[in-house]
Amino acid sequence: MSKKLREASFHCEICGILFSRGIDLTRHIRIHTGERPFHCDFCGKSFSRSNVLTVHKRIHTGEKPYRCDICDKSFSENANLNRHKRIHSEEKPYDCDICGKSFSRSSDLGKHTHVHTGLKPYRCDICGKSFSQSANLTNHKRIHTGERPYQCEICGKSFAQKCNLTTHTSIHSKVHSGEKPHHFDICGKSFSINSQLTKHKTVHKERIQFGRRTDSLLRNSDKHND
Repeated sequence: MSKKLREASFHCEICGILFSRGIDLTRHIRIHTGERPFHCDFCGKSFSRSNVLTVHKRIHTGEKPYRCDICDKSFSENANLNRHKRIHSEEKPYDCDICGKSFSRSSDLGKHTHVHTGLKPYRCDICGKSFSQSANLTNHKRIHTGERPYQCEICGKSFAQKCNLTTHTSIHSKVHSGEKPHHFDICGKSFSINSQLTKHKTVHKERIQFGRRTDSLLRNSDKHND
């Protein structure tokens, strides 16, 4: 018998898995029983392990004990700090076996593989549409529910997606500052947001098309008169 088997003297009577420590067996059994003996004093949520409860409580307390020594950004979990540090080091240890593209997080690699496989495991239970990522399904469902969880603190307008709120709040800052970075070379007019410039370009295009139609009508009229 190998040393590892001799050391694994604690076994689960439900599934037969062996453990070298009794505490590991106790934690494992909770997977089968569903026992969650550790309760959050703030919200009442329960957990099967005390260390998971400790991390959860930081949501309520705002505690972020793990600090990046490069940019001073703080995190509630050490694993999140380690993932963050890869931004600075540009380390991407997770490689796609199909195309060779690298990622800093294993979860990002998992999402990327769906591009190759075409797998869309996240299905909308309302309309049946499927998605490769759970976040895309969450955003999609708001079309059905009308939920708009992202609210502008300045004007109160709400949005279904965070990126739309970010774009919207930038409009406020540009309006207050008077900044108009989007410039139209033809007439020299400037705008605070790109969508306003796009609409303005449409006006020019419609005027040009109208002018061409008018010229065509006049030419045809001249021919008939001749």
